[in-house]
Amino acid sequence: MTVNAGPRLDRLPISGFHKRVLWLIGGGMFLDSFNIYLAGGVLGALAKSGWSTMQLNAAFLSSTFIGMLIGAFTAGVLGDAKGRKFTYQFNLAVFGLASIAGAFAPNMQWLIVCRFFMGLGLGAEIVVGYGSVGEFMPPAVRGKWSAYLSLITNSALFVSTFLGYLIIPSIGWRAMFALVDIGAMIVWVIRKKMPESPRWLESKGRYEEAEAILRAAEEESARVRPLPPVADVPRAAPQKTSMLELFSPSQIRRTFVSIVVQIAVNMVIYGFIVWVPTFLMKQGIGIASSLGYTTLMSLGGPASALLGVLVADRVGRKNGLIAVAALAALVGWLYGHSDDVTTATVLGFLLFTLTYLMVALGIATYIPELFATENRMRANGIAGCARRITGILAPQLVVVMYAVGGIKDVLSLITGACAVMAVVLALFGIETNRRSLEEIAPTSDADGDLATSSLSRESHH
Repeated sequence: MTVNAGPRLDRLPISGFHKRVLWLIGGGMFLDSFNIYLAGGVLGALAKSGWSTMQLNAAFLSSTFIGMLIGAFTAGVLGDAKGRKFTYQFNLAVFGLASIAGAFAPNMQWLIVCRFFMGLGLGAEIVVGYGSVGEFMPPAVRGKWSAYLSLITNSALFVSTFLGYLIIPSIGWRAMFALVDIGAMIVWVIRKKMPESPRWLESKGRYEEAEAILRAAEEESARVRPLPPVADVPRAAPQKTSMLELFSPSQIRRTFVSIVVQIAVNMVIYGFIVWVPTFLMKQGIGIASSLGYTTLMSLGGPASALLGVLVADRVGRKNGLIAVAALAALVGWLYGHSDDVTTATVLGFLLFTLTYLMVALGIATYIPELFATENRMRANGIAGCARRITGILAPQLVVVMYAVGGIKDVLSLITGACAVMAVVLALFGIETNRRSLEEIAPTSDADGDLATSSLSRESHH
């Protein structure tokens, strides 16, 4: 028995069903990023008031990353075993409850422990959110809607910074954590209406539940325009799988590519983006001016997600990532050799834009597409662990590189990471653009078939 979930979903026009899915996933993703980005303002206030020290602030950041590392791995396992919806709700509850506990923390040590538990939920949300949205979207616009999710997620940087500016001096830092908790509980209640992925339900043999969700989605989409017939695609029987499958001969290539993309993109984020104010101040620019220039550069974040919406389904993921990584390598090299602040600001804005375009195309869209439904969250979790390890190690590497050769050496590291990613994608990447997730899913000879199909399509154009 089968419900043919993939072909039935892939033929649907965009309707209210798809928009609700985007916003229900996006609400949790936004709060996730908001919680991550509030750390800067909160830690600054804690250090200034004497409630914390630089060493305790560092421990706070470390506990965040350790929690997110464990959370990413756990979410991968839970997402494939218990379902996307269960894992959404579980991790949202974890970081929501930990946030309210943090708001009432009697001392910094307590807040650090609470932050570890926040990190568990924060690391999990990104894995499940980016991994799930594509399971609902038709192939022709899957990249566009994944980029929309990236836009919602990354907009939290500006909102968190702005609200911190308004709230922390007047009400205090505790209000920031309370705000996250209130938001998380509201989204948790609303997200109980979130449908489970029919693809996942089918993979588990839960056909009646999948059928009910599919029929409701079809009825709603049919009001937009008449539905075409379902494509006759044979569906494999539900199968048990494991984490080790990701390292089997049929999938190791994809796992390797996904890990390299995560490492390279996060090397730029944690090796350059978060260091920009420090770099500018080291070049003799005052703190107020450096923060002003950094704010201008950070506008590249939302600009890149909008650009991702426009180009994701036009240029493709593999080719788009190669082009963007090559441009980022060039801009990174130029930034390292720029002499005046105006040029640095323009190049910095471009590097911000290119970096978050790689997030939209690579992390939000491409990596989840590479794997079968049965293993999608595990794969996203493994790649997410590489992301978190990079976030822990990259800042330490930057300190060493800066001490040895200044900003030029740091930017050579960024340039090298982008260049390596472009080469790995060119050699091992698979184009996923406008293809059903079932067609992309790995089999013993899937990569060879996809390469042949890609060449055939290109020759016809």
